[in-house]
Amino acid sequence: MTAANPASWRESWTARAPERHWLWLCVFAVSVGFLLIFGAQRSVERLIEARDLLPLALYVPSLMVVHLSLVAVRFRGDQLLVVAVALLSGLGILMHYRLGAFGADTLTGAIRQYALYPAGMGVMLLVTLGAMRGRYRHLASWPWLWALISLGLLAALVVTGQRYRGAIYAAGFLTPSEFLKLSLVIYLAAFISARAAALGAWRHGVLPPVRALLPLAGVWLVLCALLLWQRDLGMFAIVNLVLPLLLTLGTGRIGYLLLGLAAVSGGTLVLLRFFSHGARRIDAWLNPFADPTGASWQLLQGLSGMYSGGLWGQGFGAGNPEYIPIAASDFVYAVVGEELGFFGSVLVVMFFLLLFQRGFAIALRCRGLFARLLALGLTTVLMVQTFLNIGGVTKLIPLTGLTLPFISQGGSSLLASLMAVGLLLAISDGEPKSRGRTKRRKG
Repeated sequence: MTAANPASWRESWTARAPERHWLWLCVFAVSVGFLLIFGAQRSVERLIEARDLLPLALYVPSLMVVHLSLVAVRFRGDQLLVVAVALLSGLGILMHYRLGAFGADTLTGAIRQYALYPAGMGVMLLVTLGAMRGRYRHLASWPWLWALISLGLLAALVVTGQRYRGAIYAAGFLTPSEFLKLSLVIYLAAFISARAAALGAWRHGVLPPVRALLPLAGVWLVLCALLLWQRDLGMFAIVNLVLPLLLTLGTGRIGYLLLGLAAVSGGTLVLLRFFSHGARRIDAWLNPFADPTGASWQLLQGLSGMYSGGLWGQGFGAGNPEYIPIAASDFVYAVVGEELGFFGSVLVVMFFLLLFQRGFAIALRCRGLFARLLALGLTTVLMVQTFLNIGGVTKLIPLTGLTLPFISQGGSSLLASLMAVGLLLAISDGEPKSRGRTKRRKG
């Protein structure tokens, strides 16, 4: 759903009325969630204080600023994408408050902790405003800068980070590697779109163009080595799924996808052979009751919580998420299942599907190859991350340690996901009118 070409503020206000109505429904749904939690807290005789209202007090103005800003600049882009992000991130705020992830003793401390959400929405808005009207195309001018940023993020983390629970974190438990999902997709979209003809010229239709692939392969090998050094298997899986997909879509050569599947299969066997970290997760997935109080403890507690939720859940604030280790981060979907039940969990998945559908629809509408690959890459990254998280929590696949976009606790993850949506919104705004071409036609 996109607006037409509003010429005035009033026309823009009218054109974006559907977005405004859906955003009010998001505010209503999140407000009801907070009321349910407040009711559960009152039942245990806990007083509701001013800082308890702060998350909702920051959520509503953030949505209003985003909507009014888009109206003011006559934004023509997608409206349902904004709505899907508003509801998912609203659920994230709700879950963080429910789980006490932002515990603060004073109102000032609470403001400092909850400021992350309006800051993230502000960054998303700035990215949209800065890249709309086709300005995102300038990102394709410096492909090697984005490659250097991607490698630099990982190298800096390896050199300065500290290892905790198997992974490497920067100071303050930040994960700057989350921004790799942006810089790497921009690099791939720029590189492939500029060399699509050479990359699509397979010898005899079966041999890939080695010379054209060499620069990309060099970056890729260093990147994968740094990710394996950090034991970041989730990010390793994401980037190795996105690369063959973008190569295939950018060149029309299905061989890249087949080569990617073969490389992923071979790489998985190597990882299981040489990386005990990955092998332990596979064992915990296949035989969770072999070590129920050790490697499988988190998985079994999450499954137990979702089972106790049944069809309709136990209600916000009525579950026992304290029995799930690190519930606010990797396993927040298990808490959703316990307190909102099967139907609530399905509803969350449906909003994610709406988000992905809008992302792919934006990509299909793009006329330029760079814009199409960028939109496809950003949407695919969000989709794969969501699948790996929910699939791991529900035991469909092994755990990867990835967060659930927009909902899990994690400032870097939230900021990177909102920036990705900001770029998608900018692409959905369409191309600027070409004055030169119009003049030539008149002449």
